[in-house]
Amino acid sequence: MDVLSDVVSTVRTGHPRSARVEWYAPWGMRFTGSEPPGSGFHVILQGSCRLFMDGRPSIPLGPGDVVFLPRGDEHSLASGPDVSPSDLGCVDFLRRRDGLLSPEPGEPVPNLVCSERLPQPFQRFGAATSGALGKEGASELSCVTVSGFYHSGGARPHPLLADLPSVVHLAARPDRRSELPLAVGLLGRELGSQRPGADTLVPHLLDMMLVYILRTHLEECTGEEGERRGFTEALRDPAVHAALRAVHLNPAHPWTVEGLGERAGLSRAAFSRRFGSLVGMPPLTYVTWWRLTLAARLLRETDTSIDTIAARAGYASRFAFAGAFKREFGVPPARYREEEHEEAPSPGSPAAQTNIT
Repeated sequence: MDVLSDVVSTVRTGHPRSARVEWYAPWGMRFTGSEPPGSGFHVILQGSCRLFMDGRPSIPLGPGDVVFLPRGDEHSLASGPDVSPSDLGCVDFLRRRDGLLSPEPGEPVPNLVCSERLPQPFQRFGAATSGALGKEGASELSCVTVSGFYHSGGARPHPLLADLPSVVHLAARPDRRSELPLAVGLLGRELGSQRPGADTLVPHLLDMMLVYILRTHLEECTGEEGERRGFTEALRDPAVHAALRAVHLNPAHPWTVEGLGERAGLSRAAFSRRFGSLVGMPPLTYVTWWRLTLAARLLRETDTSIDTIAARAGYASRFAFAGAFKREFGVPPARYREEEHEEAPSPGSPAAQTNIT
């Protein structure tokens, strides 16, 4: 796999969750920090709102804007700066009934309507509605959002996610040449129309959104000169990216600093300095980190034998692998697998029905 695809694999485990909500002003909702950990996003399909996060100015959002929260930090969305995110009874209902926002695989993404005049949201089914707003519930439609959440489960966050700011705002721009606006348009149309096949397409579109969000940020991010370090810059540095790509394509290879330097087209010393400066760890330390991260994912998500996982992670024996794994994760591979399976919530259980971001 290429590096970005591997990053995505560490962001998401299991089925991505999402909801489309029509918000009638005034409205506000607080999204608590995600537990279990994960990453989330919001797409503004229609209208406008603001995103609030402690310690930073509010962010105005308009049609086509995308915000990505790589670590699922607490934040709020609201129709305006003077709206408290705790004022809506409808929001309280959403928070209590997280299952509405957590469709299981194969089920439609919830298509909800929320208003301050409603004690609870109602769900749209195509063009029909269950519980129309009517005169008493009449209010101004101010915003339509799609929110998604990706569980990372027991996965270790990739250094790229640690380097990203707490919120990545990708404002809609007519000159943007990335595929992100196309993905936003496709997702909005599929969720808004409920055409045949949408339930199959939408989970794949959610995965596409994650890739396009990260790709667009990597292509457009321009930090200050003193900030141009970290994994974002490593992926844009041709030499370091070549070495990273080689490691991710063949993690079991017996890599050396010299060998990776050859892939990068640099001397051993020059490569080691550049790699450490951008990635934040020496080359072989990253090789070990990625091998064990890959092994942990295989232990969590597959029934592959530990001997096979050890070989795929580049270890000559099960015992060498077990020792390295225990140093990194604190438990042997077999125990890690048991604990992850014990802690993983079953679909539909209360633990599985957490806030979408």
